[in-house]
Amino acid sequence: MRPRKVAIIGSGVAGLAAAIRLAVAGHAVVVFEKNDGPGGKLGVLEKDGFRFDTGPSLFVQPENIWELFQLAGEPTGSEFSCSAVPIACRYFFESGMCVNGFSSAEKFSGELKEKLKEDPGAVTKYLASAQILYNRLASVFINHSLHSATTWLNKATLRGLLVVKPAYLFSSLANWNRRCFKKAETRQIFNRFATYSGSNPYAAPAMLSLISHLEHNQGVFAVCGGMFAIVTALYELALKRGVVFHFDSAVREILREGHSARGVRVGETSHEADIVVANADIHWVYRHLLHDESRAGKLERKEGSSGAVVFYWGMNRTYPALDLHNVFFSSDYKKEFEQIFNQYHLPDDPTIYVNISSKTEPGHAPQNCENWFVMVNAPVNIRQNWGVEKERLREMVIKKLERMLNEQVRKHIISESVMDPSDLEKRDFAYRGSIYGASSNSALSAFGRHPNFSSQFAGLYFCGGTVHPGGGIPLCLKSAKIVSDLVEKDIQRNRI
Repeated sequence: MRPRKVAIIGSGVAGLAAAIRLAVAGHAVVVFEKNDGPGGKLGVLEKDGFRFDTGPSLFVQPENIWELFQLAGEPTGSEFSCSAVPIACRYFFESGMCVNGFSSAEKFSGELKEKLKEDPGAVTKYLASAQILYNRLASVFINHSLHSATTWLNKATLRGLLVVKPAYLFSSLANWNRRCFKKAETRQIFNRFATYSGSNPYAAPAMLSLISHLEHNQGVFAVCGGMFAIVTALYELALKRGVVFHFDSAVREILREGHSARGVRVGETSHEADIVVANADIHWVYRHLLHDESRAGKLERKEGSSGAVVFYWGMNRTYPALDLHNVFFSSDYKKEFEQIFNQYHLPDDPTIYVNISSKTEPGHAPQNCENWFVMVNAPVNIRQNWGVEKERLREMVIKKLERMLNEQVRKHIISESVMDPSDLEKRDFAYRGSIYGASSNSALSAFGRHPNFSSQFAGLYFCGGTVHPGGGIPLCLKSAKIVSDLVEKDIQRNRI
């Protein structure tokens, strides 16, 4: 096989993983990144002695990382390590109830029985069904292109389709959970999994119930060194495999010749390539790199996922009641999503997520201090006055945390930074500040995500959170695998 020249746009985790896979396959890989270092949305902020991971904070399925090291013939232990945490998330309710979302299905069902009087058999059955759905169906689709006939014609796919009940597609996650559980608090916990794709549990399909399998059957992990250590490990691995990186090098155009991609333009310089992989927001790619207003317009007509407002707070004390991951629920969850997706404004009573990486990484905060990553789901950016909105939200968040924790919060904030959807749009070119591109708020939304290849130009591929199979670290890594597999198939068929 003749090695190809590969140009990758963006060095988020999907771009890094694609670079490693294609370099291992023998291709000459060059990555162009607009920022001064790798990571994309998975960034890091250091301020006043505190260290924050600025993007994804939840880590599951470490085997996706280990697979890359194994593929590259490198040991994982010295470059990347993680450890299972016993509690996936700690949940707080306005009633004063606190529920530990254990990473063990058995312990979690026992906790829900003890705290909420939920039927443990219902929880066990739900999680067992989620596991079957994931193993039989989801694992097929997240590892292969949905837009390739070979995916649909193999036995594994046909076998997987047999486990799909009509309700998984045509019932909302909230309606499904209402049928499965007696207690409102249990339903709210399991409804929350829709937010992992930036979606509304009252509109998104019950198929998303499979996400619970990742946390409560497979488990949640803490990355040694923090989430940015994933970026560092993959970047170093890519360098070992000969990948070349150009930072502060924003791609301005994807070069085409006829019906084939032929490289990229950075500034006034053209870089030839046989293969181009775009690890960037798909709307940005069409509008700014391919200058295709028609296709960009089609993407704009799809409902976007939620955005987020994140407060990065350095706290001058510790809070023993909090764990690594914590959620403070809204008293009216349905209204919260109505306001986010239909009214396009911040909820009056937001659900608050608090991640404290210093719980497992003491070096992320000064002694006897904590680093709080405080996130609230938000509407996409449609020119709201975010300066005013953030101040209003800040007051609501502080008052709610102080009430539900019965602890002082405001006076202990000694360092602060804030990110809103407009910041995400400027920084990461995310259309309207949507975290995951299109939402999953329809029955067949998973099948409507953009494919990992171009139907217009041979040699052009797409990876990352705004294309198939979706957002979040595991799915971004899967998108890189799909791209690598598509490239090899296209080479064998002499398409590139």
